[in-house]
Amino acid sequence: MAFEATKREWCELYTFFRLLTEGKVTLGTAKAKKGEIDWPIAMIQREEHDGTRCYYIEKEMVRIKGENSEKSVPREDFGIVADLILQAVKSSSEDEVTSPDGVEEFLDEVAIFDLEAKTEDRTDFYIAFWHPEAPLSGFSVRSRLGAMNPLLDGGRAANLKLEQSGVKFATPTVNKINALPEAPNEVAERMLLIERLGGVLKYSDVADRVADRVFRCNLLMIDLHFPRMLAEMVRMMHLDGIARISELTEVIKQMNPLKIKDELVNKHGFYEFKVKQFLMALALGMRPAKIYTGQDSAVEGILLMDGSGEVLCYHKSEKPVMEDFLFLNTRLEKGSLDKDKYGFLERENGVYYFKLNVKIGLVKR
Repeated sequence: MAFEATKREWCELYTFFRLLTEGKVTLGTAKAKKGEIDWPIAMIQREEHDGTRCYYIEKEMVRIKGENSEKSVPREDFGIVADLILQAVKSSSEDEVTSPDGVEEFLDEVAIFDLEAKTEDRTDFYIAFWHPEAPLSGFSVRSRLGAMNPLLDGGRAANLKLEQSGVKFATPTVNKINALPEAPNEVAERMLLIERLGGVLKYSDVADRVADRVFRCNLLMIDLHFPRMLAEMVRMMHLDGIARISELTEVIKQMNPLKIKDELVNKHGFYEFKVKQFLMALALGMRPAKIYTGQDSAVEGILLMDGSGEVLCYHKSEKPVMEDFLFLNTRLEKGSLDKDKYGFLERENGVYYFKLNVKIGLVKR
C-alpha cells in the first residue's frame, strides 16, 4: 500500500541512498556547484526506530548491521530506489509525495521505517570517510527540491526590539499603526508609517525573557556590536526587499552602522568576517535559546541536494569554502507574525518597542 511523505523527508532518504550507492561524495564549491574533489565513504551510521544502524559500504554490497541483526543488500538496489524517489519528487507539484511503486517494499526489506532520522543532536546521520573505523562526522541534510529547515528559526527567542522615540504616540495612533491590514509587506508599512508620523526606531536590545537574554549573549559572542548590526540587516530586508545575506552585508558595509575605521571595513573585511562567523556558528550548532560557548555541536557539515539530485558536501574542515558557501547561499526570511510575535508596537515599562524577527535559511537556487 502506498504512503505519503513530504519532499523534505523523501530528499533526506534520497541523499542517504545516493551516498550508499556512490560510496563517495563530492565537495561543493562556494557557489553551490560540484567541485573536483571526492571523499570516499566507508560507513554511514543512522538512527532507526529500533536503535543505531551501521551501513558498511563494500565493493558491491551494503552490509547493514543493527543491534540485533545483520544483512547485506546490493548497492545498486539503493541506487534504483533513489532514482525512483528523485523522479517522484521532481514530478510532484505538491509537498506531499506518494511513494513510487516498489519503494515501500524495499523499505520493508531493509527495515527503514523513519524517512527522517529521529535524533536529539540535530544530525541526520554520521559518516565515516575513507575507513569504517575513522572518526564519525555528523551531517544535516538540506534539499533544494523541498522545504528546508532554516539555519536559524528561533521563533520568539530570536526577536530583536527597536525602541520607538522621537514622538510620543497616543494610544489611538498606536492602535492605528498596529491595525494596518495583513499584507506581504505589512511590517515595512508599519515602520514607514511610524517614521511618517515623526517616530524614530533605534535598536535597543533583544526581548526581555530569559530565553531572549541567552540569544543576546550568543550574538555578543560573535561581536559586542553584532546585535545592532543584525537588527539593521533585518530592518533593510523589510524596508528595501533585500534578502540575500551577501547583498545585505554589502549594503551594511557601505552604511557602516558601527562607525568603525575605513581600513577595518575595507582592508580587513570586518563586516563580511563577522557575518561568516555568525553563519558558521549557526550551521554548527548555535541556537537562540541555548547557551553558546563557541564549541561546535555534533553537526560538522551540510549535505546539499541540488535541483538535479547531485549531493554536495560541506565540512567544517574545509572552513573557507563552507563559510563562503553559507555567505553566498543564505537569506533572511519572514516568519509568522502571529506565531513569532513581532511587527507591532508594544509597550514595556512606559516605552514603546517594535520587534523584528531573525530567521535565516538557505536559498532555493
